[in-house]
Amino acid sequence: MNTELVIKDLHASIEDKEILKGVNLTVKPGTIHAIMGPNGSGKSTLAYTLLGHPGYTVTAGEVWYKGQNILELDPDERAKLGMFLAFQYPVSIPGVTVANFLRAAVNAQRAEEGKDPKSTAIPMAQFRKEIRENMATLSIDEGFARRYLNEGFSGGEKKRIEILQMAMLKPQMAVMDETDSGLDIDALRVVSQGVNTLIGKQPEMGVLVITHYQRLLNYIKPNFVSVMMDGRIVREGGPELALELEEKGYDFIREEVLSNAGK
Repeated sequence: MNTELVIKDLHASIEDKEILKGVNLTVKPGTIHAIMGPNGSGKSTLAYTLLGHPGYTVTAGEVWYKGQNILELDPDERAKLGMFLAFQYPVSIPGVTVANFLRAAVNAQRAEEGKDPKSTAIPMAQFRKEIRENMATLSIDEGFARRYLNEGFSGGEKKRIEILQMAMLKPQMAVMDETDSGLDIDALRVVSQGVNTLIGKQPEMGVLVITHYQRLLNYIKPNFVSVMMDGRIVREGGPELALELEEKGYDFIREEVLSNAGK
């Protein structure tokens, strides 16, 4: 089965304003693909569109994964195919513990149409074993399992819990939307170590990392880098492109785009 994520001429709007204006991109399994770009370029819109956020309307294009155009699938069906979105701003859910949230997420992923949910649910002993192992691997104190999801958590703690969710769900294609947002250097390093540990355990996983800044890519090393501007991919390259952006900013690419448009 083809586990490449292939985006073809994707257009998407929010409240009748077109944000994505023809995105073409391929994310290969077992690779880390970074998308960089200035504010307002459409990076987060791409992430939310890929996972089926109802606030975004797809007006043209296709997104293929495992032989299916996932734009025809509901968000939960995309998740069951093995896709995962790590949010820029993870939400808090008062009254729901981290452990209960994760168990519900795992059971939802395991559920099969026409079967009693109890028959496909993860056994409690197995769940406890897996969550303890993953929390140890990611250096998360077990006490977090009993706390309400993200309530009173720091930015770094919220992001680490999302990495824990990834570890429990074992996605084959993870989309990480500005994971470095709101993190100081120490928190960024800890979260990045967690991501790298997870990638090490699942080397076949494809990862799409969306970020403004090259600093995240000092810790999570990409195989490919794409630059997005005005709702399109305008430049592609290897890790050296991220370093060039750090040195020069986005203006030199913006000038290239304007120059090519005038030809």
